[in-house]
Amino acid sequence: MRDDGVLDMGRAAAPVSGPASAQSPDSISDPGTALAGMAEAMRLVEGHSPSELRCRGLALLRERLALPWARCLALDLSGRWLSDDEAEDRAEGHDDSSVQALRLACDDFRHPYAHAIRRGESLSMGLGEARSRLDHPVFQASIAGLPAAWRLAVRPLRARDGRCEWLGVLAFAGPAERLDSLSACDDFMAFEALLCRLWAWLARQHDERRDQARLRDSLAKLNDGARRRTLSERLGQRILGDSPAIRSLRSQMVRAAETNLAVLLQGETGTGKELVARGIHEVSARHEGPFLAINCAAIPETLLEAELFGHVRGAFSGAERAREGLFGEANGGTLFLDEVGDMPLALQAKLLRVLESGRYRPLGGDQERQVDLRLVAATHQPLHRRIREGAFRADLYYRLGQFPITLPALGERREDIPLLSQAFIDDFCRREGREDIGLGRATLRALAERDFPGNVRELKNLIDYACAMTRDGEDIVPDVLPTASVEEQVEEQVDEKGEEGDPEAASQAGAENGAGKAQGTQVDDVVDLRRALRDYEATLIRQRLVRYDGNRTLAAESLGLPKRTLAHKCRQLELDTP
Repeated sequence: MRDDGVLDMGRAAAPVSGPASAQSPDSISDPGTALAGMAEAMRLVEGHSPSELRCRGLALLRERLALPWARCLALDLSGRWLSDDEAEDRAEGHDDSSVQALRLACDDFRHPYAHAIRRGESLSMGLGEARSRLDHPVFQASIAGLPAAWRLAVRPLRARDGRCEWLGVLAFAGPAERLDSLSACDDFMAFEALLCRLWAWLARQHDERRDQARLRDSLAKLNDGARRRTLSERLGQRILGDSPAIRSLRSQMVRAAETNLAVLLQGETGTGKELVARGIHEVSARHEGPFLAINCAAIPETLLEAELFGHVRGAFSGAERAREGLFGEANGGTLFLDEVGDMPLALQAKLLRVLESGRYRPLGGDQERQVDLRLVAATHQPLHRRIREGAFRADLYYRLGQFPITLPALGERREDIPLLSQAFIDDFCRREGREDIGLGRATLRALAERDFPGNVRELKNLIDYACAMTRDGEDIVPDVLPTASVEEQVEEQVDEKGEEGDPEAASQAGAENGAGKAQGTQVDDVVDLRRALRDYEATLIRQRLVRYDGNRTLAAESLGLPKRTLAHKCRQLELDTP
């Protein structure tokens, strides 16, 4: 054994070549005759893969030269492993460990292929010697059953294209005289040269195709990324803001626009759900189609069905002519259903059928119509609670929520308040013919510290009011900002009016009396209505927090308030969670 670990087996005598006819191998006198057509036959494999080339080359050796035992092992890109294509084909269907064993390490000198590839020279040895000196189990299994008198020849194969890259090894075994007869065969050398040339050419073609495919994939990803960035920038003109929350929202909008999935927009009131729905439509493939919107909570049930499905003439009293309905009018475009959580149950079943089948029937009609549209639904209500209450269908919820998007509240994107405020000022000035209204730093600080239960809608209304109270050429000052939010004023009015006629409010009024008694205050003793209402509100919220073990989400739901509004009131009333 040499110092580098390679067996010193001696080189194969002369260029190893082979005998002739498979019909009479022992009587071959002219190996060139048997190999005369091999170079021509090798051209048949041009355009195929390197593995197919190797398999066909081995078939020629076995059939034309009567060499029943022949192997061609390919060197992988790392230069560390040799693999046998035919052995992998035979192992197809076996477990991974069987396939893994077909890879032979180039530094494992227990098999002859490592010696040939490391030395870069052909070797020849008897099978008896190979069995005694080379104990690799895969190699030993491959030569099992071969006569001990046979010899083994292993030839390293190298590209003949000037790069001199190693391709693999070619090995064959047979009677000694048959292998010796190959030594003077020029056609065998031509066969080997052509095999190497085609192998290298096909490998280059394979590598080029692989590189081109990777390049196409990379370009496609770059183009997709550029296209999405362009669409996101377009959305930035409508969905204002540069906070992480709003950038994520625009990214989700672009993703949703790339599909035909139904989109469910959820979030607090005033977060701009219709604006988002319109933005999805405008960057989608349906942007040339119509965008229609309807508020399901603003229309009575009987009218809502006619608005959505349309009707034929005479379908009901007053239906003097047929009407298409929003489903028909939005065909090819987008239909936005706002406050879908308030849709009556009977209509929910019909809406579900439209979503599942793409077909609907107008009121009074006897024929169904086909419709192709994207549906975007929105709600500020927690639909899972509506499902528990039996007011919303679970199957419709899952069908609407194919692509759910939650809109961030303004409190989650406070860094966008300056940009939004300036945009609202500019919009006000265009509408009202005003100019040069500014926004001072003190006002920006006041806005940043303020709670906005009504979110962007409340901010817009506040800025409009402040602009109306500010002269041209002046900055908005903190003093002109309303001290109470619109939502708080509305809630106070609802509380006051509810005591008179609303049954639910009446029950709350009973709770108020109890709360008043608990504080030692009688109704007749009230001299400050606002203070009394504040005390009642604080007591009621405190009781609900105690009932739900401090869980503000459940307490807010029981009071019909958004969680953020309840949190805002707790801060105002200085209530600590129990």
